[in-house]
Amino acid sequence: MIGYGPEDNHFVCELTYNYGVSQYEMGNDFLGMHIDSQEAVERAQKSGWPVKEEGNHSVLEAPGGYKFIISHKPQPADKDPVQQVVLASSNLEKSVAYWKDLAGMTLYSRTDKSATLGYSDTQAKLVLQDIGGPVNHAKAFGRIAFSAPGGDLPGIEKKMKEDDQTILTPYISLDTPGKATVQVVILADPDGHEICFVGDEGFRELSQVDPKGDELLTEAMEQDKSDEWFAEKGGKAAA
Repeated sequence: MIGYGPEDNHFVCELTYNYGVSQYEMGNDFLGMHIDSQEAVERAQKSGWPVKEEGNHSVLEAPGGYKFIISHKPQPADKDPVQQVVLASSNLEKSVAYWKDLAGMTLYSRTDKSATLGYSDTQAKLVLQDIGGPVNHAKAFGRIAFSAPGGDLPGIEKKMKEDDQTILTPYISLDTPGKATVQVVILADPDGHEICFVGDEGFRELSQVDPKGDELLTEAMEQDKSDEWFAEKGGKAAA
């Protein structure tokens, strides 16, 4: 899990390394993450990473193809630099009704082509953007997760059932050996975007910052032998 601060009050990304897979087919479902950080642009430029300028922001593309839209603003120290996560919608009316009326988000703004929602003024916002056609998740899709009081999860599931919405994983408790047990329910919105609600109590214990996290990630990356693996198996070089 990687982000600009603790998961309690920051939006974080979960990076997963799937051995034997060099790349995924990208869909049109995830349209980017907006971040306030001129420093990120400067770091990319210094390292030789491709930076595409678009108006008052820059676009950085991760190795897997995911887009990060970087605003030319100083990276804030007192709040999360991650401002928005943008998902595609084939029918904005349906999407807004789902996320506002069923998932309980606040609608902050709306235009003909997009809607901005969230659970708190201080948290990253969800932006739904009408793409004027079907949403294709292809093979590189993920899910977005929110923590909520554990006691609220059965009610969330019940509300979705009553409205005949998709429930991918019914309410369940997941044991983590030696750590907290967490409750989850995983849903899908009208366009198939996966949504995971996690019981906050167990989540807070499992999401504590590991003081050695940065060191462990760097060490694992240095020891990675994927290029050798692909050479031995005769497949593609790691993307």
